[in-house]
Amino acid sequence: MGRLDGKVAIITGAASGIGRASSILFAREGARLVVVDKNAEGAGETAKIIAKNGGTAQSMGADVGREDDVKAYVNQALKSFGGLDIVYANAGVSGGLVPLFEQTVEQWQQILQTNLLGPFLAIRHAAPHMVEKGRGSIVLTASVAGLRANAGGAPYSASKAGVISLAQTAATALLGTGVRVNAICPGLIETGMTQSIFERARERGTQDKIGQLNPLQRAGRPEEIAAMALFLASDDSSYVNGHAFPVDGGLASTLPFVRPIR
Repeated sequence: MGRLDGKVAIITGAASGIGRASSILFAREGARLVVVDKNAEGAGETAKIIAKNGGTAQSMGADVGREDDVKAYVNQALKSFGGLDIVYANAGVSGGLVPLFEQTVEQWQQILQTNLLGPFLAIRHAAPHMVEKGRGSIVLTASVAGLRANAGGAPYSASKAGVISLAQTAATALLGTGVRVNAICPGLIETGMTQSIFERARERGTQDKIGQLNPLQRAGRPEEIAAMALFLASDDSSYVNGHAFPVDGGLASTLPFVRPIR
């Protein structure tokens, strides 16, 4: 028996990284999936991987910050699988590290559109179908950058702080419905978004220093975030609601420190 047997799930940002790892894991645990990404070809490849491993998934190209696209992917899940139990609103963009006084209104709008409005729209259009059933789980990807400074650019960090607040306020708005909303705050994970960081470190021969600021002294893997997403999506977390969980090797738990001499 899989932990998501009989469940229907939507995962956004599913073309690579955390989204692809989560899609593969959810399917392995029995969920039927709609995998969504602006990169339709990448989402299709994720669906093919799932099918090759015996799972069930349909792919869709969509801009998660556009309301019509969100309505479309929700309707696809309902039409194809007859219901909806889980949404993992994972899609996001980094926006790079543009100095504060060089940032433009357009850059802020683009990042907020995807990173914050996208999860709101997912809740707005998916939650009513869950409320009808009296249960459901919505998971959002936030970031440690939403908890502390210096883990991302200003607009990215602000958008992720907003996602943390959205998990709290949406969980409260859905009180008594049986629908839960939680967020995950990944630390430094090797994905398409962070690939340049890892590549530059390997070019310099400093890859062993990646993740050195957290107590585990390493970067994370997409599969480690997927494992938390699975927990929050499943009934194992049935009494967990309105929280944001760092999965960051301990980075958010400590101030910068010098390794003690042993």
